[in-house]
Amino acid sequence: MALFEQGFAEPHMVYNLIAILEPWLIKHGLYGYCRVFTFISFRAVISIVLSFLLVIYLGRRTIRALLRLKIGDNPEFYHRDLNQIMKQKANTPTMGGVLISGAILVTTLLLADLRSFYVQMALLCLLWLSVLGGVDDWLKLTSARRKPGSREGLYFWEKLVFQFGLAVLLGLFIHHHGWSNDLSKMAFSLTLPFRKTWVFDPSMNSYVPSPNLIILGSLSFVVVTVLVITGSSNAVNLTDGMDGLASGIMGIVGFAFMILSLIAGSEIEAKRLLVPYIPLSAELSVVAGAIVGSCLGFLWFNCSPAQVFMGDTGSLPLGGLIGYIAVVIRQEFLLLIVGGIFVMEALSVMVQVGYFKFSGGRRVFRCAPIHHHFHLGGWTEQQVVVRFWLLSAMFVALALATIKLR
Repeated sequence: MALFEQGFAEPHMVYNLIAILEPWLIKHGLYGYCRVFTFISFRAVISIVLSFLLVIYLGRRTIRALLRLKIGDNPEFYHRDLNQIMKQKANTPTMGGVLISGAILVTTLLLADLRSFYVQMALLCLLWLSVLGGVDDWLKLTSARRKPGSREGLYFWEKLVFQFGLAVLLGLFIHHHGWSNDLSKMAFSLTLPFRKTWVFDPSMNSYVPSPNLIILGSLSFVVVTVLVITGSSNAVNLTDGMDGLASGIMGIVGFAFMILSLIAGSEIEAKRLLVPYIPLSAELSVVAGAIVGSCLGFLWFNCSPAQVFMGDTGSLPLGGLIGYIAVVIRQEFLLLIVGGIFVMEALSVMVQVGYFKFSGGRRVFRCAPIHHHFHLGGWTEQQVVVRFWLLSAMFVALALATIKLR
C-alpha cells in the first residue's frame, strides 16, 4: 500500500482537526498515530469502516422514522405471477437510500481532500442524483396515496433529462479542468481493452505515453460521459429489485473502483500496470470506499427479509457515482466488466422491450430485469441474490486480471 501514498497535509476535515489539536496531541504523545490520516490509502480503507458504522448507527432510527411517515412501498412489477410472489414485501419502508447517500456525504467531507476538483464533482453528482431519486420515490408514494393502485413517479424521459443534464455538466467540467490545469493528455484518452497506455522507451530508460493513444475532444468526451453516467445510474436502478441484490453488488463493485482509483492516482503504479495516470484522482478512492461501507451497512438491514429498501434515492446516485469515477480514471470499458451484472440487467430490459414491440407481444425472458426471469424459473430470491453476488465477484476478478493483458 505504501506505493499509493500521495503526500501529506491534505485539508480534509479530520486533518484540519488534527492540525488544531496538534500541540495537545504532541504533548500526550498521540500525534504520530494521527499522521496516518495524511495517507490516502489509509483514508480510503477507513472510509469503508466509517460509512459502515454511520449506516449501522442510524439505520434503525431511520427505519422507524420512515415507518412513522408511512413511507412504505407497494411494488408493482406489471406481471401477475411476480406480483403474487412479492406480495409480502408490501409496505416495507423505502427511500432508505438517504442512509447510503448521507453516509457517503459525511464520510467524504471528513476524509477526502475537499480542495480536489474531482471530489467536488463527486459531491455534486451524489447530491444531484440523490435529490432526483428522492423526488421520484416521493411521487411514487404520494401517487399511490392519491390514486389506489397507481405507482408512477417521474416519467423515464423526465429522469433522463436530469441525468443527461448532470452528465453534460460533469463532462464539460472534467474536460475543461484537465486542459486548464495542464494535466496529462491521458485524462482525455479512450482506454480500450488490451491497448497499452504506456510503452517503455529504452533511450530514456522509462515509460512514456503510447503514441497510439486515442485522445477525445470535448464533444466526444461529453458524449462518453453522458453514456457512462446515465447508463450506470439506470442500470443500478434496474438491479434494485430483490432484498440485498443491488447493495451487495455495489459493495463489490465499489471496492474494485477503490483499488482502481488508487492505481490511477499513483504514477508509479499506473506505469507499472500500463493504465492512465490521472493526477489527483486517488482522492476518489475515499468516495469509492464510502460507497463500499455504506452499501455493506445498508445490507445489514436490506438482506432478506428486508427491513428497508433503498429506492431510487439510493440506486440512482450509487450508479451515477461509479460511472463518474470510471470516467475520471478513464476506465469506462473496464466498468462494463466490473459491473457485468448491471450490464446484464440493463440489456435484458432493452432486449425484452425491443423484442416485445417488434414481435407484437412475445417475450424473450419470463420477466425483465433478468433477476426476475430466474426467480420465476424456480430459483428462490436468496439463491438469485447470492449467485449474482458470486458472479459479480468473478467479474471483478476478471476485470482486475485484464489490466495487465495489454
